[in-house]
Amino acid sequence: QVTLVEFGGGLVQAGGSLRLFCAASTRTYSPHVMAWFRQVSGKERDFVAACTWNTSNTYYTDSVKGRFIISRGNAKDTVYLQMNSLKSEDTGVYYCAAGRVPSRDRYEYDMWGQGTQVTVSS
Repeated sequence: QVTLVEFGGGLVQAGGSLRLFCAASTRTYSPHVMAWFRQVSGKERDFVAACTWNTSNTYYTDSVKGRFIISRGNAKDTVYLQMNSLKSEDTGVYYCAAGRVPSRDRYEYDMWGQGTQVTVSS
């Protein structure tokens, strides 16, 4: 069974940067779309960013535009999220997701990682 695994979370001060990385557990899996979602305890899992298989198309939620960059790795089962100028409101568990079409709707994604915690201290 293919799973997704996230790396790179941690604690950072406001204004700092972190880079998240996600990879599939098997190298034969090449989803068309990979995305990142963020969830704060007690709230919905919200869309952050998505990109198509060759990073030709990228999508961001408004609050991260100009600060976050999503990209696919050389291996098509990998995705990065470069997070710059981090703010306290970026704090949450970040989940990697894979699917067939780019969407801000989490129900369009059929594979998820376990999540990685990002905490931004003010």
